[in-house]
Formats: sequence, C-alpha cells, structure tokens
Amino acid sequence: MAKTVLVVDDDPTQRRLAQAVLEREGYQVVHAESGGEAIDRLTKGGGADVVLLDLVMPQMSGMECLAEIRTAGVTTPVIVLTASGGIETVVKAMQAGAQDFFVKPASPERILVGIRNALQLTQLTAEVGRLKKHVAGRVTFADLVGDSRPMQMVKALGGRAAKSTIPVLITGESGVGKEVIARALHGASERAGKPFVAVNCGALPVNLVESILFGHEKGSFTGASDKHLGKFAEANGGTLFLDEIGELPLDMQVKLLRALQEGEIDPVGSKRAVKVDVRIVSATNRDLSGAVAAGTFREDLFYRLNVFPIEAPALRDRREDIPALIDHFVGRFNVEEGKRVAGASAETLALLTAFDWPGNVRQLENTIYRAIVLADAPFLQPHDFPAISGIAMPLEAQASQPSAAVQGYADLPPLPDQPIKILDERGHLRTLEDIERDLIQHAIEVYAGHMSEIARRLGIGRSTLYRKVREQGLEGALKEAG
Repeated sequence: MAKTVLVVDDDPTQRRLAQAVLEREGYQVVHAESGGEAIDRLTKGGGADVVLLDLVMPQMSGMECLAEIRTAGVTTPVIVLTASGGIETVVKAMQAGAQDFFVKPASPERILVGIRNALQLTQLTAEVGRLKKHVAGRVTFADLVGDSRPMQMVKALGGRAAKSTIPVLITGESGVGKEVIARALHGASERAGKPFVAVNCGALPVNLVESILFGHEKGSFTGASDKHLGKFAEANGGTLFLDEIGELPLDMQVKLLRALQEGEIDPVGSKRAVKVDVRIVSATNRDLSGAVAAGTFREDLFYRLNVFPIEAPALRDRREDIPALIDHFVGRFNVEEGKRVAGASAETLALLTAFDWPGNVRQLENTIYRAIVLADAPFLQPHDFPAISGIAMPLEAQASQPSAAVQGYADLPPLPDQPIKILDERGHLRTLEDIERDLIQHAIEVYAGHMSEIARRLGIGRSTLYRKVREQGLEGALKEAG
C-alpha cells in the first residue's frame, strides 16, 4: 500500500514540484493550501503517513499548524520547510514536534531521504510498542490487523469471550493466526499482564507429555534431577494456550479433563494434588467432531473445550486485509533487518491480493520477509516474489544505483538530433531566455523529469534548475514527464 504524503503549502508551484518528486518514487500525494485544511484532514479523516509543512503561510503559520496538530494528539511525522534556516527557527520547530527540517529549495534526494527516515522512525516506534505489549501480555483485539467482515466477527466474538473465563476453542487452518487471537483474548481479559503460556501439543514427546503439562517432583523418574512446575503451574493466574489440542494422546486427554473439571493437577511423583487457577484457550486445525466419531478424541473433553468456538478465517477469505498485513510485515521486517522499504507497488499489491495463500498469514509473513531482505527499490516489485509472479529479478536491478528512477540514464539509446532553434522566423537571434526555456523543456522530456540527472547534464545546481523551471513556467511539462 503506497504511503501518503500530505504537502501543506500555499504556493501551488511548490506543491506541484513536491508532487512530481514524490509520485515518481511511488508515494501518494495529497495537498493542503493552508494550515487549517491540513488540520482538518489529519483530525477529521483522510490522514497521511508523513506531512511536508511550509512554515510561512498566510492566516495560520506552519508553526501554529504544527502546534495544533500535536495538541490534537496527531503523531504523524512532520517535516517542516522554510526559506530561512536560522538556528532559532530550527529549534522552535523541533520543540514543537517536527521530525525534520528543510531549507527551500530542498533537493529531491534530501526530501526523499527525510521521508524515508520519518517512515522508518514511525515503523520503529510501532514495533517497539508491539513488542512491549507482547511481552507484557497486553495485546488486544484492537492490535489484530484487518477490518474485513470475517475479522470483525472474530473481534466481536473474542471481545465478548474475554469478559469471562469461559473455555474458548479456536479453529482454523494452519497459519491463520490462532495464537495471535489467543493472545488477544488474554490481553483483553482481566488476566492481562498475568502469565500467558503457549504449548504446542503436537510437538510434545509422548513420554514427557504429563511431566511437561503437570510437572514432576525431584526423583520421580530417571533423569528427574530437579523439581519441575509444568505448564499449568507456570500459567497459574493467567492463560494456558493449548495449540493443536487434537494431537494430544488419549491417556493425557483423561488427565487434562480432570484438571479442567477440578481445577487441580497431579504432578508426577507428587503425593497430593495442586490447585491451579488457569483460563484454558485451545486451538486446532483438525475436525475434532470427526476425531470424536473416529474414537481418537474424547467426547467429554471435546464438549469441555468447545464451549465458546471461534473460527479464524483463511487468508483467501479476507483478501481485503492483505494490503494492511503487508504494511504490518514490511514495517516489522524493516526494523529487524535495518531496511527502508516504503511498501509495495500497486502492481505488487494486486499480485499478492489475487494469490490464494495456502499457507495463510504465516506464508505471507515469510514471503514478505524474503522480499524485504532482497529488495533494493523503495517499493516491493513483482520480481521480488518470483515464486508467485514467475518474474525473475532483472540483472540490472542488482546494480548499486541510488534508485530505480535514475537507472539507465548513463546508457540512453542515441536520439535523433533535435537542435534548439537559435534564430527566429525572421532570422534574428532569439533571446537567451527563450533558448534556455526550450533547452530545459527538451531535457525534461529526454530524462523523464528526473531533476538530478537534468541538472547534471545541464551543468547547473538542482536548486538553480528548480528556480528556472518556476520562472519559465515549465511545471506542467515536469508533471507530464513524471
């Protein structure tokens, strides 16, 4: 999903120039002509991922706008721009909550780097918050990614179940995020902040299932050199999540049923039962009612666990959540891998949304992880997903270029000679201003509006080029080339 940049400037020329630079890099650009319009968008709907804010505007200054935004509780990163870069102005802007500061005219590269830094800091802050919630056991249903109808149903049912201690059975295919739902149940309940213990019943060694779940006393069997509490005792006061409950051996199902009914466990080798206060949330990707009919799962245990069922939807049944999930994983892996990928291109989003994802969210997560590690461009491209798109990464994409937008200018194919006219229709010299205008317009067309390359070819600075574009009224040609 393309990131949205809100450009706040009363000068339409400055807004169009910023738009040309940003859209060429894949960002979505929206405009505001005044501080009041920007505040309305950020507080009443629409929003943005980054704000480019001019400090000098009529009616409401950029500094006043910034103060209003922060007072309203908007945390969107703001990059301020002004024609004067005095130290006092910089300090005031930063104290008011600005993320970065540019002196106009800022180079396209400087603007793009600033935006990427702002997005990276936002992602880092979000990831730190997510990890803190995860560790503290305070993840709630508001933290679940996705607003599709199936996910709204999950959140509604989960929110009701969290208000009681009723046993919950989460069903769904492998990889749909059953443990994430279980953690949200715990975090939304009165047991939030207490232990959340997850056990994969399918991964327990058969001869150690009882010891792992219920604990054992020292010397109770060969190798029991110390006392072990067990998962039930570890989760005392909190929630015990029994994943893949359908894989539990029949003999252990009997002991689990007793623990649930009596609220006490019998550690191996212990002479007396131990009381525990545990909320049970179980999950399975199997048809437990079919397992009951086949005799591989106890009917009484099934009814004990299946008091409040919640079905986690497959990813193919909630495709509209895929863009949000991609953004979530891109932000997370950017932080983990030190990358600055801004998101996925529109073509890539269409490709990933149309895919069936047999491995569900887990498969999507691992696929995005691989793409982030290999990606060189600001936005993920179809060739970053060769197993899905069938498109191999182009060799030139491996070259160390600053961005995809500047690749290939050093080796442009020869163009037919199109000399700039020096003489007018009567044979007199044209003015230098007219000749310069035609030359800049021709360069914009040849180099597809990439201002850094145009400035380099013309032998002038980027700020000088931007000024001449404004003076010559070439913003329209620049926009068309972009």
